[in-house]
Amino acid sequence: EKRTMTQIEKNGYPDSIYINAAKIFQGIHTEKSKDTILVRYGDNSESPMLPFKDEHSRRVSYELAFSALKYQDLLEEILLDSSAYPCYSIPDELTSLLVVMLYDLQDRKFQERKIFAEEELVAEVQEIGHYLYRYMTKLAAALARCRIKHDALSIEYFVPETIWKQEQRASGLPFCVWINTFKISLQDVTRDLERKGLTKVESVSDFDHYTYAMDQHCHDVLVFPSSLKEELLNLDLFADCKLLLQ
Repeated sequence: EKRTMTQIEKNGYPDSIYINAAKIFQGIHTEKSKDTILVRYGDNSESPMLPFKDEHSRRVSYELAFSALKYQDLLEEILLDSSAYPCYSIPDELTSLLVVMLYDLQDRKFQERKIFAEEELVAEVQEIGHYLYRYMTKLAAALARCRIKHDALSIEYFVPETIWKQEQRASGLPFCVWINTFKISLQDVTRDLERKGLTKVESVSDFDHYTYAMDQHCHDVLVFPSSLKEELLNLDLFADCKLLLQ
């Protein structure tokens, strides 16, 4: 199951991820003042979030929503510059979904999303996806113009400086995971990690790359170097919810 989810991520996400990410984004997006508002986000508070398939799906949904939030101004500029917005066939209630899916589309270098046989399709996601693909060339050109206009090598240059500094600090911090003792014991986790080449050390001050430590106060919490985060999150231990990211 983990390998399937990893493969899906490289080609896009299941429809339920986009729906939930859009719902999260709707609640956290930056509200513009009435005299400057150009992109309108309707009220979709009555539409419920879909059940998360697992903890991994929950994490991915929130990551996608917050990525769209980071680049909200850029994404709105791309939509307006490409003339993909306003679109009178798409109600304001779906603008959040449009922005979230645009972020993912540019993150995949404007490659089409692969639909997997086991995926449950959602009509709104399919509609927005087809709409974005029709504007794909204009959207890519609009992004290129934005980069030239702002002399930006990549979209990371559009992140506000305060957020960029916070991310730089956070990226160097060790991260913690809970051991789900309902599914696995500490001994089995330790054995599994050692098979994957990780070495236990006494404290975070002893960290090298492939190392980890036990929390000094909670014996069901492990601490890892930040450099291992993406690699570890792809392990079966996380896919099976035996380890949970704190």
